[in-house]
Amino acid sequence: MKAVYSDEFRSVDWHRITDAPGVVDYHLDYEYSVLGYDTEAGQLDMLMRFRPDGGYCERHSHIAATTTLILAGEQRLEEIQPSGASRTIIRPTGAYAISAPDALPHMETGGPDGCTLLLSLKAVQGLLFAVYDQAFARKANVTIEDFIQRWESR
Repeated sequence: MKAVYSDEFRSVDWHRITDAPGVVDYHLDYEYSVLGYDTEAGQLDMLMRFRPDGGYCERHSHIAATTTLILAGEQRLEEIQPSGASRTIIRPTGAYAISAPDALPHMETGGPDGCTLLLSLKAVQGLLFAVYDQAFARKANVTIEDFIQRWESR
């Protein structure tokens, strides 16, 4: 199978996030690119990609209603159920998903060849994500303004 990570989206302006202080139980490594946003409308569209080596994004849940389209590779999610059990979700290239606001907490990564995906988020009262600690206890909220500020300060 052809690796999808390196060639298809090389002209995109990517911002890479890697291991942060206090993250010791998994490898934080992904890239994102903000395509556009409208703070008044609460809309943010972005690309994300994961390398084939298995890096993850932060533990989080989507407070915003989210539409996901897998552009290349395979997305893998470990979703924490209300019972505490985890459920694995695998989305191949071309998969399309819509999640309502307040989706379940999860971790995500790419498959063996990595993953590139499109996210379109519609923020509820400006909130995009909730971020969780190792025990999946909520530790912070991320607003559309927070996310844009992080993007613009890269």
